[in-house]
Amino acid sequence: MSSSNKKLDNITDKPGILPYASNIGAPKIEPNNLNRWKENKSENLNKYFNERYEEVKDNYLKLIKEYELNKLVYNAKFEFIPIIGKIYYLYESKPQNFLSLIDPNQWNQNFIGAFKLVSENRWKKIEYKK
Repeated sequence: MSSSNKKLDNITDKPGILPYASNIGAPKIEPNNLNRWKENKSENLNKYFNERYEEVKDNYLKLIKEYELNKLVYNAKFEFIPIIGKIYYLYESKPQNFLSLIDPNQWNQNFIGAFKLVSENRWKKIEYKK
């Protein structure tokens, strides 16, 4: 091998891709402090997941409440086909609650609540001032 083709031990064609200094004059290479970066990122990630968990939990509790209200209305006695968008009144009675078209101000029954049939045949409780 000729001396012009022979490379010295401390010379490289691409020193920028080496993970270490290629000669004495090269800057000192220090590893990044990954632990601090990981801790910071994991704190942010934990905060994000805790917030998402609370959102999901709140939505779950709302869904359970909506399910219970719908169960209450659908288990009540009624002898008519409810119309979507119309308001109906639920009254307490033994042995079974009943759903009525009659406003609570028109008679003296144990009023539970006012409900409106919405899309997908779900019942939504609405505010009613007796």
